[in-house]
Amino acid sequence: MFDHIGIFVSDPRRSIPFYEHCLAPLGITVAQRQPELNAAIFSAAPEFPFLWVGPAEGDYHGTPLSPSVQRPMHLAFKAPTRQAVNDFYALALAHGGRDNGAPEDCGNGYYAAYVLDPDGNNIEAGLRYEV
Repeated sequence: MFDHIGIFVSDPRRSIPFYEHCLAPLGITVAQRQPELNAAIFSAAPEFPFLWVGPAEGDYHGTPLSPSVQRPMHLAFKAPTRQAVNDFYALALAHGGRDNGAPEDCGNGYYAAYVLDPDGNNIEAGLRYEV
């Protein structure tokens, strides 16, 4: 559906470990570290799609970026099991995330959890199952 998504964060030293820990139960790991950019690429596939996480500073193709300007977004990741959803939630909270909806059956065959990352983005992990 997409090639990649980028999240500009105010503090990559805080946000990259957050994503590294809470996405691991979903099978999403660091595919590449970009120390020259203070960024990281996460993926569950050999190459694409991927999630880029890096600093919200400097110039991005003519658009000035600033950590003081918040542009919250919502990202939903597919989980392989209910336990992966539970682990995502617990690890997110243990690594700087805030509760935005504990793991629960949301109805219509969907089990999910929601957290806010260190920059206030709504991050979700969910499992679709047969009802």
